[in-house]
Amino acid sequence: MSEHCDVLIVGAGQGGAQAALMLRQHGFQGSIAVAGEEPELPYDRPPLSKEYLAGEKAWERLLLRPAEVWNEREVRILTSTRVNAVDPAAHEARTADGRTLRYGRLIWAAGGTPRRLTCSGNDLAGVHTVRSRADVDRMIAELPAVERAVVIGGGYIGLEAAAVLRKLGRKVTILEALDRVLARVAGEPLSRFFEAEHRARGAAVRLNVRVEGIAGKDGRACGVVMADGEVLAAEMVIVGVGVAPAVEPLVAAGAQSGNGVRVDRQCRTSLSDIFAIGDCAEHRNRFADDEWIRLESVQNANDQAAVAAQIIVGKEAEYSSLPWFWSNQYDLKLQTVGLSHGHDDIVTRGDPAARAFSLIYLRQGRVIALDCVNSVKDYVQGRALVTAGSVIDRDKLADASVPLKAMLG
Repeated sequence: MSEHCDVLIVGAGQGGAQAALMLRQHGFQGSIAVAGEEPELPYDRPPLSKEYLAGEKAWERLLLRPAEVWNEREVRILTSTRVNAVDPAAHEARTADGRTLRYGRLIWAAGGTPRRLTCSGNDLAGVHTVRSRADVDRMIAELPAVERAVVIGGGYIGLEAAAVLRKLGRKVTILEALDRVLARVAGEPLSRFFEAEHRARGAAVRLNVRVEGIAGKDGRACGVVMADGEVLAAEMVIVGVGVAPAVEPLVAAGAQSGNGVRVDRQCRTSLSDIFAIGDCAEHRNRFADDEWIRLESVQNANDQAAVAAQIIVGKEAEYSSLPWFWSNQYDLKLQTVGLSHGHDDIVTRGDPAARAFSLIYLRQGRVIALDCVNSVKDYVQGRALVTAGSVIDRDKLADASVPLKAMLG
């Protein structure tokens, strides 16, 4: 069976949904189809490891738009549809169930897949990743029988899930292979702050450790086997060790790639009439000294979707947005703006002991990023400093009595 659409969007997450909406907003009159692997309409993923897992937000509140909006916009949502091959010359995408989707333009917004453990026992029941509604629904269903949980990986997903499980009264151990949590995304002061917070809430945090395997009984995980032979008893194991970009069909079709499929500033891949956006797209970022990077964030997905949509309708656009991120753990709201990679100095603004402070990252004296914990004003006002690459005396930056907006030249 063959179907045709003027724009086919592969991936029904934040980026794919936003691309469809932005096409209509910019006056695109052609046919649009969004192909997503999951059975649900497009939904918001970040709450999965936070409010949804905690039972604080109902599923309906995660939907990006209700069904009637997609119908009104004349956007076809192809649920449970996996695209596993692309023929750029024929302008065709083939699905796992044998359909051929012909397109005029293709926007690849397939996101990524959670990296899984490769050790023994990695496929036992009770071993979870956190990426989809189905993932979290399985966790919720098992929680009544869970007393102890082990979280493997001290990144944002792992820490957020650990915080929820502690709030729900479960015993939690966090395992991190490196010498601190959040090592890949934040400076050491923030890592130590969150390690202390989790320990203060009753979670065990173990650093510089290696997992040998997952112990099982009757097909279910019952513990985590450490490299030294110790077994940590657990009825639930959560794996948060990163995400691999879902780009295999494009790479097989000849797309240039690195850590993701590579795109130019208009989000075009090296394949004719094919764009890529969001978690799977590697781009040169001006806030990373024009290095190739891949960002996993709602901001990146939305902004790249807007660029691709404008290019398709014939408008001029270029991706140059300021990156930002957030994480909620316990009663702590972390907001990050900019990219701290390559910093050579960190200024602490405020008092971490008061649980409201900011870290300002500098490179050669320039402000390149901020991590703001329960400090919304610093986050909002600090954006302009990062955008401008401001050079400000570090003692002045550290003075929390002076608003950051007063430091703009």
